[in-house]
Amino acid sequence: MSLNHNIVLAAPARTPFGDFGGSLRDIPLAQLAVHAARACLARSGLQAGDIDHLVYANTVPVDADSLFGARVISGAMGLPDHVPALTVSRGCGAGLQAMVSAAEQIISGHSKIALAGGAESYSRAPFVLRSGRWGHKRGDQNLQDWLENTYRDPFTREYMGQTAENLAGQFGHLRADMDTWALMSQQRAGQAMRSGFLARQIAPIEVKQGRSTRLMSEDEFPRPDITLERLQQLKPSFDAQGQVTAGNSSGVTDGAAFVAVLEAGAAKERGLQAQARLVDWATVGVEPRIMGIGPVPAVRLLLERQGLKVSDIDYFEINEAFAVVNLHAERELGLPRERTNLYGGGISIGHPPGATGLRMTMTAMHHLQDTGGRYAVMALCIGAGQGMALLIENLLR
Repeated sequence: MSLNHNIVLAAPARTPFGDFGGSLRDIPLAQLAVHAARACLARSGLQAGDIDHLVYANTVPVDADSLFGARVISGAMGLPDHVPALTVSRGCGAGLQAMVSAAEQIISGHSKIALAGGAESYSRAPFVLRSGRWGHKRGDQNLQDWLENTYRDPFTREYMGQTAENLAGQFGHLRADMDTWALMSQQRAGQAMRSGFLARQIAPIEVKQGRSTRLMSEDEFPRPDITLERLQQLKPSFDAQGQVTAGNSSGVTDGAAFVAVLEAGAAKERGLQAQARLVDWATVGVEPRIMGIGPVPAVRLLLERQGLKVSDIDYFEINEAFAVVNLHAERELGLPRERTNLYGGGISIGHPPGATGLRMTMTAMHHLQDTGGRYAVMALCIGAGQGMALLIENLLR
């Protein structure tokens, strides 16, 4: 099945990703997003007045204006008041969903030139006093961590890490293989930093350092010098007898990313060099307790829709929510490790859900540009039981 559209992607940009409680924690969420969006706009050569829609992905509203995030970003960008703005959330797939929702606006004739992006600042997530509004008679009251709901399955109240344990147990994936994947992720991220590959994505940002500021230009979470021995020493995080550790799980990071999503004709009219065509996407539901299987049926459905095989895809980005997710996708889909996650991933770079799908997509765009490959697929598992995959085609071959 082929969708009747010609949607292209251009000028991706992101902030560096900051460690939890790290260098980006004092920057308001909307400000992070605006920084990435302005960088995208500058790289594209478009003007604010050219944009007719803004789509923004976010999973945890953390600031006073966060519920109106897309509109706040639009205003700060200088987009005209008549330009609509949409905030979307599909858990860990939110970044991909932002691009898909922008594409759907174009396909339906409601837009021609959109900005699609996303951001998270889990470092700024508040604690909540549930009894505060209506009062309480006496005694201690508990503050609720606003992030707890993010990390727990809404049906079983298990931690997402426990669902990774469920996946490992049910399908026989081993701790040794998870740690080996984690080490590879860290080493690949380190090489991508040293080579300047990741620097192409990043729009450096001013951050506080004591009483002054500094320019932050690299991701803060990677640990490229970590050893396999150190990873093996880490205790399980969710089950005393389990296999999932902080080392083979994705890092909690803050950050933002944006990309221009355009109708191909509109890009040509403005002399804008598009880098990739957004070909198609697929979203599926899976059993929540093993939500990490999500990329497998999503990729299968996407390739079936397009009449493609794994061997037709030049590059894969499978989000490293947990190493077992990647091991499972690799085994079930027959993914070649030499064509998957070559520049690190959620385990090494970190995983701010609103931005992750966009980071993966810009990584794939740059890889295809460098290698002359044709197709790339990005896929993620999604908490509460979903999977999402997106297919792009290189236009710079």
